[in-house]
This record gives sequence, C-alpha cells and structure tokens, in this order.
Amino acid sequence: MDLRVRSETRRPAFTLIELLIVVVVTAVLAAIAVPRFGNSMAIHRVDTAAQRIAADLTLAQRRARMTSASQRVVFNPADDTYELIGVNHMDHVDQAYVVSLAEAPYEAEIESVDFDGDLEIVFDGYGTPRSGGRVIVRVGDHIRQIDLDADTGKVVTQ
Repeated sequence: MDLRVRSETRRPAFTLIELLIVVVVTAVLAAIAVPRFGNSMAIHRVDTAAQRIAADLTLAQRRARMTSASQRVVFNPADDTYELIGVNHMDHVDQAYVVSLAEAPYEAEIESVDFDGDLEIVFDGYGTPRSGGRVIVRVGDHIRQIDLDADTGKVVTQ
C-alpha cells in the first residue's frame, strides 16, 4: 500500500490534547461567570421588588387622593406579601390586590416593616400618610430600603 495516498486522504482533526485545553478553558470561564450572573440576578430581583413596593405605595396614595377616601396598605412579613385593601387585582378584577414577593419574578423576602410601630400604612383622603415608615426587602445578601416620608408622602428607594 502506498503511504503517500493514505496521507493525502486523511482529514485534518483536533487532537485529544487540543480538545482537553478547550474544555479546561471553557470550565474556567464558566466558573468565573456563573457566580457573577447569580449575583446580578439577586441584585435585579431586590431592585425590582423595591420598585414594586414603591410603585404600589404611590398607587395607594394617588387612589386615596382620587377617591377622597382612606387607603390602606397592609404588609405581612411572615408571608412576604402585602395588600392594597379595597383595591381589586388589575388582571383579575374579582380578586384582591395582593402582591407576593416570595414568588417570581422577585423571589424576595420582607426583612422588616415599620410604620410607626405598625405593619400598615394609611393614606387619608388627601393622600397624606398617617405616619412615615420604612420597608426593607432582601434577596440573598442584597438589601433595599423603601422609605415613606411622613410629611410629603414621597416614596424613596435606597
């Protein structure tokens, strides 16, 4: 058999060493990227949960002004939920407006709630809160604080 003919018909391929190097480099890059991705997801979740609480407090305040009636927001840290009392869910009008921060997309927990020693905030018919207060939410090691100013009713997330 002619060796020259045989070598001309060989296809170029990767050696086992080359494949192992590619696998090792890929594993190293994945080991670096995966924790960072998980960390960024936790930051996104806690930010989103804080923004949702801030938006719902603002909604309750505006609803109180619009209807000239008191509006309550009741927090339940044990269940990581809160409810806008007397407001129907926007997608399911036959259900109460209850937000569960423990579920997706937030997967957060309510660390603490303090509205002058209470778990609820009441806006009067002018949209003025009866007291100021703070809600703290957590996802993993990441914490966000939502403050409600007692005088202005302004909501600020930190």
